[in-house]
Amino acid sequence: MPDASGAKFPEAAPDRVPFRGIITICAMIATLMQALDATVANVALPYMQGSLAATSDEITWVLTSYIIAAAIMTAPVGWFASRFGRKNLFILCVAGFTFASMLCGAAESLPQMVVFRVLQGMFGAALVPLSQATILDIYPVERRGSAMALWGVGVMIGPILGPTLGGYLTALYNWRWVFYVNLPFGLLCLVGLMLCLPKSPVRSHLRFDWTGFGVLAIGLGALQMMLDRGQLMDWFSSREIIVETVLAGLGMYLFVVHLFTARRPFISPAIFRDRNLFASLLMMFTTGTILVASSALMAPYLQNLANYPVDTTGLVLAPRGIGTMASMMISGRLANRIDPRKLMFIGVVLLLASMYEMTSWTPDISIGEQVITIIVQGAGLGFIFTPLQVVAFATLPAMMRTDGAAMLSLFRNVGAAIGVSLTYTLLERSTQISHEQLGHFVNPFNRALQSGAVHQMLNPATPRGAALLDQMINQQAQIIGYVNDFKFMMLITIPALFLLLLMRRPQRIATRSDEPAAVME
Repeated sequence: MPDASGAKFPEAAPDRVPFRGIITICAMIATLMQALDATVANVALPYMQGSLAATSDEITWVLTSYIIAAAIMTAPVGWFASRFGRKNLFILCVAGFTFASMLCGAAESLPQMVVFRVLQGMFGAALVPLSQATILDIYPVERRGSAMALWGVGVMIGPILGPTLGGYLTALYNWRWVFYVNLPFGLLCLVGLMLCLPKSPVRSHLRFDWTGFGVLAIGLGALQMMLDRGQLMDWFSSREIIVETVLAGLGMYLFVVHLFTARRPFISPAIFRDRNLFASLLMMFTTGTILVASSALMAPYLQNLANYPVDTTGLVLAPRGIGTMASMMISGRLANRIDPRKLMFIGVVLLLASMYEMTSWTPDISIGEQVITIIVQGAGLGFIFTPLQVVAFATLPAMMRTDGAAMLSLFRNVGAAIGVSLTYTLLERSTQISHEQLGHFVNPFNRALQSGAVHQMLNPATPRGAALLDQMINQQAQIIGYVNDFKFMMLITIPALFLLLLMRRPQRIATRSDEPAAVME
């Protein structure tokens, strides 16, 4: 198959790829490691804060440094795979990610931890798109649905199980094992790739598009900084947030202009002309928003409002992963037999139903009702994700798969960052507004506070009564804030239904001779 420069590269029929099972396992391990490390450190932050002598503001850099580095380095993955060979890049990234994980576990100060997390994010950025492109290439068209379902377990389950795994490792050992746990899996994946992954060509004549990468890095980095620090700095009342917003907008604008005007940009603009991939990118953005934001909201909801201990919280949230895995396996088997857009429609409806149910949640809701709702939500995500992979690459040429996979990862990560930022901001603002509104009822003219035991306990004229009243009002305000967040996520899911209308049914183009799914780039 020729590339843009006219050079031809060898192809291998996907039904004759040796060691396909081992390669699949290695790809899943790499995906799971990267997805886990995006969230596994969340619950360990308070323990790291003491060990690294950091403030509550500074310790968040452990998370943001990883996310920013991964976001910036995701876009050029396709170019790096073409320039240095997919196998070489895959091996380098797995080795670098594993080594950086060990450095994170051994960090003795906050600056060391931030530097090591940046390295971990840089190497980890390529793991998901490389794994996805590899799986697509080693399986024939009729088996890609099942293969994507199996691979997608790592992408979807990683962010869900990350906080639970991090909590148990921190409780049983210490926070350093949150990073050390990557060593055995990283070594296993590394050996498997070195021995079983077929070699891919090295296109040494390619030149890197530093201008495009530079403006994209500035845009993504500034966007991530603005989202991470916006609530802390009171958003646009802060000069820092204004500067970061301007840089983000300018960087993205220059990147888009450069993408469509440059002679050889590091991302081919042709991938955005593919209607299926373009619609899938928008759908992935929405899925990433719900996947991470809902998980980030539910954990503090259960712990702070429902007063669940951390281990119980993990057990209550675990069924979400069960629902996701079950639906991904089902949709993987059906994606090539029926219209995958119908499966995604079912997923969006399940997602909307779960969010609608959560808008009526109160802290005294039974665990059984919570588990059922969480399972439905996980099933909805699974029914969206697997068919989405089939649709996204149905009309995309094989030579663009790595670029397409990188863009899907990038849109998922950006969607997750924006979703978490918006939902936490909405939570804080809604809580403040509701607290102010509920506080109006605490006045000398409220007869409920004028006599009896209520007057003795909740007399706002006494310090004890005022403190109890403020605590009760704040709890009710937080409940309203969470309900508003669940409504917001329900509303932003609705446009996903209309995205299905933009997608073409893969079966209609499957009869066309799709470019042989080459193992080589």
